[in-house]
Amino acid sequence: MSLPLNSLPHREPMSPSWKRWLLVSVVAIVLAHLLDPIAWQWRMATVYEKDWGRLLRVMGFLPTWGLLGLAWWLQQDQPAARRHGAALLVLAPSAGGIVAEVLKLLVRRLRPDADTFGYVFRSFAEGPLSNRGMGMPSSHVLVAFAGAFALARLFPRAQWVFYTLAAGCAVTRILAHAHYLSDTVVAACVAWGVVALIDGWLTRPRPEASA
Repeated sequence: MSLPLNSLPHREPMSPSWKRWLLVSVVAIVLAHLLDPIAWQWRMATVYEKDWGRLLRVMGFLPTWGLLGLAWWLQQDQPAARRHGAALLVLAPSAGGIVAEVLKLLVRRLRPDADTFGYVFRSFAEGPLSNRGMGMPSSHVLVAFAGAFALARLFPRAQWVFYTLAAGCAVTRILAHAHYLSDTVVAACVAWGVVALIDGWLTRPRPEASA
């Protein structure tokens, strides 16, 4: 069953003002940094040997969203709904992944150390164009939440299913000791803003073509 674009209530689940986005993001990021010393102690080296761990990590795997975008495209009969949903499901996670890599180069905070808690930053003079070993923000989590926010716009009644899966992806990255809690929270907040921007761009009125 396909849905016409104008029947998709995709704006309601996540259309806050930018002031609300900024306020929620600042509070969440500050709290995450306060909790980092506790979350840093959470370890499960075998998390990705578990079926549930692999399932949750797939949320942060970019090709997953290409396949979901293709599925949406094939399912929809209405051209406008087909274009909008497929573009949102592909562009949002893709843009999220790009933003994550750029932010890593700017923030330059390294991944957690296995033995000692503490934030370590790499100098801009040392590999200015390499983000190897950098963890802020988590690219897996940013992709996962960008996809989840996109799905929430298309399927608002199921939004918490998608948010839970994305949060699960974040938990696996913390358990694998690949990221601090704050790396994942920053990623989720940035994803929220990225999807709002992309969906706003996709749904803005287009000027009528002149005859």
